[in-house]
Amino acid sequence: MLSLFRPRNFAFAGLAAGALSFGLAYRFALRYRARAGLPVRSPVEGTPADLGLVSELVSIPGPPGGPDTLAAWWIPAVGASKRAVKPHPAVVILHGWESNRGRSLAHVRYLHASGFHCLAIDARGHGDNPPEEVAISVPEFAADAAAAARWLAARPDVSGVGLIGHSMGGAGVIAAAALEPVVGAVVAMSAPADPVRMTRRTFELAEMRIPGPIAMPLAALTAAVLLVARRHSIEDASASTAAARYSGPLFLIHGEDDRAVPVSHLTLIADAARKQRRRPGSAEVETLVLSGFGHRWLYEAPEMRRRVASFLARSLGGAVTPHKAGELAAACVVERPANPSFGYGAIPDLAPVADPTRPR
Repeated sequence: MLSLFRPRNFAFAGLAAGALSFGLAYRFALRYRARAGLPVRSPVEGTPADLGLVSELVSIPGPPGGPDTLAAWWIPAVGASKRAVKPHPAVVILHGWESNRGRSLAHVRYLHASGFHCLAIDARGHGDNPPEEVAISVPEFAADAAAAARWLAARPDVSGVGLIGHSMGGAGVIAAAALEPVVGAVVAMSAPADPVRMTRRTFELAEMRIPGPIAMPLAALTAAVLLVARRHSIEDASASTAAARYSGPLFLIHGEDDRAVPVSHLTLIADAARKQRRRPGSAEVETLVLSGFGHRWLYEAPEMRRRVASFLARSLGGAVTPHKAGELAAACVVERPANPSFGYGAIPDLAPVADPTRPR
């Protein structure tokens, strides 16, 4: 009987408990990946023609290792044509998780009014693109945004390329800019700073009562399992890490009351970017926190539209001055969809994880 209490037996019991705990956590991570790694696609509603804008439905070449093509709208700037003597700057507009290019039309409206070409794209697995079979995350959004930037940069009527993205698309455009040198400026709205914090937040949104000491390690494991399906690391999906690598102009925007991605994520990304830009003459890092706004529809704030258009005109050049671009954007009437549908939700069908410190 006394042999049961030998230190060696305690060690074996601890290892067994740890293995069982890891097994439970890994099984949870696999379920999370199956539910949260593949977006629920929604149909593209509306077209630029609804705004009185001339557009072309295009299929741009996909990135290496990704889909062959990506669905997009090309909306040329006012007065621009294939024979235009003076090229215009262009902006790639990237939606968030479980959204599509149709929900980017508000951005198209005020950016086009400010003198920019616009390219509104569907990320892979979204909108008019075919569904994906392997989990996607920030690196895939980044690769698609980078492919769109290269397509624009190759056009003779484009003088410079900027990126603007929302939520996961916001993280994606930062990561794209860190990889693709043709990108001249980035605007990221409501962007999550890193996949571990964001995964932890989805637990909270789904009201999973996971003990604090367990929640972050479980979130790290869950994020890693989701990303490993495409051989990505946590760092590959981190907007903070990418912001530290990207040296160009960066504008971060967040709603003060954002419940999906807390405003603290903006601070984390901005701090990471600024630590690498202490040399004189470094590109600017601007931030804007909008009081009274949550995760979506930040474009309804005239100050947001003014600041975005001015920032892009200053960073990329343009048909009008930065001040004029800002005033034109602020004067636009933009509204949220009449019957908005919501992506980027919690994960309600994943049961809370039992305390993995207790062997069963």
